[in-house]
Amino acid sequence: IPTEMFSPYVSAAVDTVAAISTDDNALAGFRWSLTLVAKILVRAVGEGATLVMRAINTNQELAMRKALAIAPRGQRAMELLNISVGTQSISPLFWAIQSGALHSARA
Repeated sequence: IPTEMFSPYVSAAVDTVAAISTDDNALAGFRWSLTLVAKILVRAVGEGATLVMRAINTNQELAMRKALAIAPRGQRAMELLNISVGTQSISPLFWAIQSGALHSARA
């Protein structure tokens, strides 16, 4: 998901809730909480946007091979098996398989 889409989503969701709610405090709370979640997601996407993760998103075997070719030979396996974002870790290979990006996983 492109990070520039989070702000319009928040605006649209707030407008939708504003159409059905008359409580200004509830609307302000909803806007604040959704904006906070959007900021956290933008940060997580930005920090986890490695070349390998971007290649997985394209689901192209050639893009994955190019992304892995840049990594030093001793670190290629770790590029596929572990990426840390803050305190969370994810396996790009497992994520590719789970999300159906099988062309990327094949590389």
